[in-house]
Amino acid sequence: MANKRTLKHAINLVCDELFTEAVAASLYGNDDNQGNTEALLYSIIKTQSNFTSRVSHPEPGMPAKQYYKDLREKFSAQIGEIVDQINNL
Repeated sequence: MANKRTLKHAINLVCDELFTEAVAASLYGNDDNQGNTEALLYSIIKTQSNFTSRVSHPEPGMPAKQYYKDLREKFSAQIGEIVDQINNL
């Protein structure tokens, strides 16, 4: 397992890149999806905040290795959904 700082840094980098891609897609895409774009940007920020805070506060009673493995899987699934939404803009 990587240390917490590295994991937080990776989460921040991925979310920053997604935010940039969503802004670029909204600027060069259709103007019809203004509300969808704002909701998508909000969800990226919320995801970043949620997962960085979850890194620092693991669930009690759960082994650390299992917790961080589950955290990475859930983060990957969430990012996959966001990427699909960006592709549909």
